Amino acid sequence: MRLVFECVECGGHYLPPESMRYPDGPASPVWCSRCQAAKLAAGVGEDPLLARLALAAACAAAARRATEGEPPARSDVRPSRPPLSLRARSGPGGLRSRLG
Repeated sequence: MRLVFECVECGGHYLPPESMRYPDGPASPVWCSRCQAAKLAAGVGEDPLLARLALAAACAAAARRATEGEPPARSDVRPSRPPLSLRARSGPGGLRSRLG
């Protein structure tokens, strides 16, 4: 089950690794990788309460998506009749209502 998070700083959605670890350190449930790097460079740590809240919200959304299921795929079927257009009605007999 993959969790999708929303960055508190920039508002973007991001998909961290399933292990919640990047090659250079842990992934944050609060900030995307760019904002996390900027915040760490500035010396700002993430709020643990906000991190738990973001993780719980992502888990709830993933569970809701799993219970709802995916919508059925639309089959690629041609329509039963061609669409009506001016060009289709302009052929021979298109304007005649009766022979005479």
